[in-house]
Amino acid sequence: MIVCSTNKIAKMYGGNLIFEDISFEIKEKDRVGLVGPNGSGKSTLIRLLAGVETPDSGQIHWKKGAKIGYLEQIPNYHDQTTVRNVLKSAFSPLLQIEEKMKRLENEMSMETNADKLEKLIVDYGNLQDQFTIKGGYEIESQIEGIVHGLNIPLLLEQPFSQLSGGEKTKVGLGLMLLQRPDLLLLDEPTNHLDLMAVEWLGSFLQEYSGTVLIISHDRYFLDEVVNKVMDLEDGEITSYHTNFSGFFKEKEARLLREFQAYEEQQKKIKKMKEAIKRLKDWANRANPPNAGLHRRAKNMERALKRMEKLQLPTLNRKTMNLQMDGSDRSGNDVIMLKEVSKSFQEHLLFKDINMYVTYQERVAVIGENGTGKTTLIKLILQQLDPDKGEVRLGSNVKVGYLSQHIFFNMKDETVIETFRDAVKVSEGEARHILARFMFYGYAVFKKITQLSGGERMRLRLAQMMYQDFNLLILDEPTNHLDIESREVLEEALDDFQGTILAVSHDRYFLNKLFSKIYWIEAKKLYCFEGNYNWAKDKMAELRDKAVPERVEKKKKTPVQKEPSFISKRVGNKNLEKELALLEEHIIELDQKMLNMKDLALLQQLYQEKEDLEHKWEELCDQLEEE
Repeated sequence: MIVCSTNKIAKMYGGNLIFEDISFEIKEKDRVGLVGPNGSGKSTLIRLLAGVETPDSGQIHWKKGAKIGYLEQIPNYHDQTTVRNVLKSAFSPLLQIEEKMKRLENEMSMETNADKLEKLIVDYGNLQDQFTIKGGYEIESQIEGIVHGLNIPLLLEQPFSQLSGGEKTKVGLGLMLLQRPDLLLLDEPTNHLDLMAVEWLGSFLQEYSGTVLIISHDRYFLDEVVNKVMDLEDGEITSYHTNFSGFFKEKEARLLREFQAYEEQQKKIKKMKEAIKRLKDWANRANPPNAGLHRRAKNMERALKRMEKLQLPTLNRKTMNLQMDGSDRSGNDVIMLKEVSKSFQEHLLFKDINMYVTYQERVAVIGENGTGKTTLIKLILQQLDPDKGEVRLGSNVKVGYLSQHIFFNMKDETVIETFRDAVKVSEGEARHILARFMFYGYAVFKKITQLSGGERMRLRLAQMMYQDFNLLILDEPTNHLDIESREVLEEALDDFQGTILAVSHDRYFLNKLFSKIYWIEAKKLYCFEGNYNWAKDKMAELRDKAVPERVEKKKKTPVQKEPSFISKRVGNKNLEKELALLEEHIIELDQKMLNMKDLALLQQLYQEKEDLEHKWEELCDQLEEE
């Protein structure tokens, strides 16, 4: 069944046509990847599908009653609304049923009239059936799954209003996933996620029961998730029923066929024009002029006019012209960290870590958000001092740094002014260089505040290309770049003669360029000589090995000498088991109350349930205190 379809829709902004005559269908359970160059109109199209904007012409049809999920603007909540309550709001109808059930329980405990009590019991039973069928008893487990997957457990009790923009985006994504809409519209959902959360989201979407449309430049993520690709380019959309790798091959083959058809048509047109010219020439040479030859020439001219002319397909689209030349080489030792520890506000990020990077190595740092990747970069850049240990750069090391937060504090500066602040060249030469990075004409006079994330990234890369660096430190360099720009960047970095250290969650980028991985986990830094896939497997082996070692250690430890933190952990487990048993008992009592007709026994069961719920709350408080 079709969930959403468009019929010849068009959209224009400020006199510029974004696209027109766009028609396509999205069917139930489709997982669609919407791809295309930056500026092709992908985000505009997704806003039209979400109903946030309306097309200038054409129609969009949705399946009747379809629920659409789109994370556009982060909603505002009361100052003290916690992240937990924001996520719980996904279940508002179920929470309302739960409140009604509690009110009925209270009324049943007080009611003495048998007839009224029986009606209350029937009403309660109907509500509990709804609550059970719709997953009311699974609310907490669903929230826990999303929280763990997106790696946001530390945010749960924080006020939503105090979170950063990236944290709010992650919580907003979690809320939308919990709401489980029929059509899920995701615009670059991986941008604020770490590697582990990206992999979890990919698995989640593979199993998602609804329909998904995703804008993403993450090639591995698209390959894992989508079964259909819609390519938006030059105001036209083309569908491919395959994953991203299949799309890439099919598009290449299609362009080749179109180019060959164009070439054949051009040959045919050339022959027809030559034939028309000959016929006219022969007709005019005859004495008197040959009317029949003139008619044939006229007929061929009409046929040529009626012919539907094929357009020359764009085989090589304009991309950045990026070539990064290193300066004089550094010494062999480039980055050295020895027994380094760092804490923030008494929170230990990592302890006694070591790192050694040599000339021309390609090194990546990965780990979950909050483990200290950015702090590690700041230590290397000497923007922070370690609490303990030594951080040192080698001789003649000249550092070029690409931050996630590019030109963050700039207001009125233009593109060309910002470029010339870093690269001392004439205005004419600056415009020539910026054109190589796709800033054409008056685009060089745009203010920095008006630039998209991808444009800011291109401008910073333009600066770095013309500066004297032999060590590049890159913090999420592929964020906001479209796929073609990512490929240009990868080629340039591959040819770079210096040393590269990068933080990234783009698995394709990591596997293609980096042969040494530093992985931060559990306050330690692990080193793997291989690409990301190799490091991931080795890290999994280390985790698996650590579990039986901890169990064995626990067995060998005498009970009377058990450290307090182990006793605490065992105590926590016992509390959790007791809580689970109490929950089961409370649910059993709910079932008994549904079938109970005796008023005295019903009130007795209700009192027993209240006592158990009170005990359950006390245990929860005890668990939180420990």
